[in-house]
Formats: sequence, structure tokens, C-alpha cells
Amino acid sequence: HPIPSHDINAKPLHLGHIRNNLLGYAISKIMEATGNRIRKVNLVNDRGIHICKSMVAWQQFADGETPESADIKGDHLVGQYYVLYNKTYQEQVSELIEKGLEAEQAAEQAPVLLQAREMLRKWEAGDPEVRELWERMNHWVYDGFNITYKRLGVDFDKIYYESDTYKLGKEIVLKGLQDGILFRKEDGSVWADLTDEGLDTKLLLRSDGTSVYMTQDIGTAHQRYHEYHFDQHIYVVGNEQNYHFQVLKIVLRKLGFKWSDRLHHLSYGMVELPEGKMKSREGTVVDADDLIDEMELTARQMSEELGKLEAYDQEQKELIYRQIGLGALKYYILKVDPKKNMVFNPGESIDFNGNTGPFIQYSYARINSVLRKVGNMPEHKTAVNLNEKEAYLIRMLYEFPEIISESARILNPSLIANYLYELSKEFNQFYHDYSILSAENDHLIALRIHLTNAVGNIIKSGMGLLGVEVPERM
Repeated sequence: HPIPSHDINAKPLHLGHIRNNLLGYAISKIMEATGNRIRKVNLVNDRGIHICKSMVAWQQFADGETPESADIKGDHLVGQYYVLYNKTYQEQVSELIEKGLEAEQAAEQAPVLLQAREMLRKWEAGDPEVRELWERMNHWVYDGFNITYKRLGVDFDKIYYESDTYKLGKEIVLKGLQDGILFRKEDGSVWADLTDEGLDTKLLLRSDGTSVYMTQDIGTAHQRYHEYHFDQHIYVVGNEQNYHFQVLKIVLRKLGFKWSDRLHHLSYGMVELPEGKMKSREGTVVDADDLIDEMELTARQMSEELGKLEAYDQEQKELIYRQIGLGALKYYILKVDPKKNMVFNPGESIDFNGNTGPFIQYSYARINSVLRKVGNMPEHKTAVNLNEKEAYLIRMLYEFPEIISESARILNPSLIANYLYELSKEFNQFYHDYSILSAENDHLIALRIHLTNAVGNIIKSGMGLLGVEVPERM
């Protein structure tokens, strides 16, 4: 039971999360297609200092503001207070340095940081007021996330919250300490010694007893194994966490969990816009909702320029704009090897020519246009001498199951994406060079109709594995 796993926290979803979600969803579809039973799970990092930062800023500056009163999505509202916290923190650090403190001291003594740490301590102690605010703000965020997930067309079988698993992680760490596997420093913090693995020591509990990311991940992995008894657990997480997952597997193994060798980190590269890297702290993040809006708007503009949808009512048009815009976004991201860093170019992604989602969608719509003229599929029982193009297309169709298997084996949806592009390109050349419905004889017409239908089925099936819808008409 491979389990694609995502890791998000209480800020609006951005371009990096889009790659994360699309990869996890595509991998789950591809693994299902090769006979695996899959559970898609999501990990929400719903506790910790970063959550407390948004909460402190909201307490100080919000004057009771809610998503309803501000008329914005809940995740966007909380994200604004995360940005405001960081702005306040930087200002306070600068003031302390001006008063004569060293930069390192100032960074540790900014009042707003001390307030966030105190709020985290109160949260872990179960303070009712802090817990009430935490639940309220987290629900704002989840409501916002769910809207974005629905727009992206992704879903989960189960969502885990770190607030439910960190205590289990602590218990496992303390047992490891008791068994002499871990060690305690003079300040009371608990560590794992990984020097025999060629690594350093790793903090598992802070001196004040609070947990760190690793503690929570130990608890979450343990809980998932006992729920699913998985054969494989795939973490879909960015490559900046490579070391973290290397350490997680080693620590779990040292603690005696034999299933630790079933954990696999599908590490993917950074995704940027042409302008450069995203950063949520400065408020310059490439917001997922804004990007989806932009893609749908561009699809609308391009479709209107082409003038192919004039016969449709507004509801049909809106559906096709959405399918083209999202198809462009999903395909452009999934055609790149997950391990590689990539630049997402919105304009390039929605071009109707080239290695893009809309090009493949248009090829599928063209196939449907041909098949609509046919009506009922003709019988095809007579042997026909194939020309070079027909033979090549048939060979390509036979490669599809092998492409899916290899894509599942190496956890790389880009194999399917690029195969579909090559198939669409070959079909379009065939369509250009040969008549399908006016071929020399009925047997050849029947062959070409069946070949056209088969190409359409493979495109629809393959794009479905990538989570991309293909319109019947464009």
C-alpha cells in the first residue's frame, strides 16, 4: 500500500505545493493502474512555532478580523498575519541592534518571538484560550485549503494532523532514551547519535521538553504503519528535506522499527516562476489560487481569439476554459522529471503548439471531431497493408502499458506525459499526411478509424493518470 504523503502548514498553498499535490496525485493514479492498493494521505503541520507566529500577530493587530469580515479565503487571511509577524520581527530585531545588542542576541530577544515561544509553551500545556484561538485559525486555513484542492482536482483518503501525532512521537523518543538508544544532554534536550552512520547528532526533544519536526514524523510514521501495515510509504516532499528523511529512516531503524526500510522519499526539485524563487515570509509567494485564476483567464482569452467555442453556451465554455487552464498547469509541471528544479512559465504552458497540455487536449478534440463524423464504428476484419506511419503509430500504442509500468517503478509521471506528447505529435502528422474518412477503400478507412479511436483512448487514459481532463471539443 504505497502512500503518497504531502506536508503542508498553515499558510496559503503556493506553486511549490501545486507541484507537491500534482505529483502525489499522479503517482497514486499510476500506482493504482499497475495493481497497487493506494491510500492518499496528507500531513498538515498544524502546530509549532510557525502557527504561533500567525496567532500572535492576529492577537496584536487583527481587531477581531475574520475571513467573513475581510471577505477573503481563510488561508489567505492567516497568511497575511504570518507575513505581518515577520515584518514586526525584523523591525524589532533592527531596533535591538540599534540599542547595542549583537545581531545574534537581537534575533533571539525580539519581543514578538518571545511571545510566540510563550504561546507555543502554553499550547503544549493545553491552555484553553490558546487552544481555542488555535482551533479557530486552523479551521480558517483548512476551509481555504479545501477550496484550492477542489479546484486542483486532488483529494485524500485521510488527513493527518501533527497535533494528533506529536505526543506519540515524544513517547517513542522517551522510550528510546530509557532503553539507552538515545542520550540526554546537560540542558535536558534529547538527541540521537548518528556518528556511526557518518552523520552528526540529531535533536529529538528540546531542553524545555517541546518536540521538533523529527519527533512528529516519528509519531506519524508509527501511527500510519499500525493503521495500514503498508508495503511502501512514499513521502512526496521537496529536496530541501533530503537530509531530514535520511535521518528519519536511520532513527526509526535504531529505535527497532523494522518497517523503516519501507519508507521512500520521493524528493522533487524547486519550482519557480521566471522571476525567481518564492518566499512566504516576505509575502511575495506565488499563490496557488492566483495562479489557477491566471491560467483559466489565459485559457479564456486564447479560446476567444481562436473563436472555436462560439456555438457553446456560457456554462460549457467555462468548463472548457477550466479544463484547458488546469490542463496546461498540470501537464507543464508533470512533464518535468520530479528530481529536477524547474521554471514554470505560464505563457509557454498554455501554448496550443509544442509540448503542452493544450496541444494534447486539442489533439484529442480533433480525434473526437473525426469520430463524430463516423457515427457507428465500422467492422475491421480484413488484413490491410500498413504504411510506415500507421505501423509506427500502432507500435507506439503497444508501448503504453510498458510506459505506465516504468513510470510506476521509478515514480516519474513525466514518462507518461512525454509519451503522450510524442503520440499526439505522430497522430497529428498522420492526420495531416493521410485522409482518414476518404481513404482508397473501405478496409483502409475502417483501419484508420479504429487506429484514430485507439489513439484517442490512450490519450484520454494517459492524461487521466496525470489528473488532466480532455475536452471532447475545443
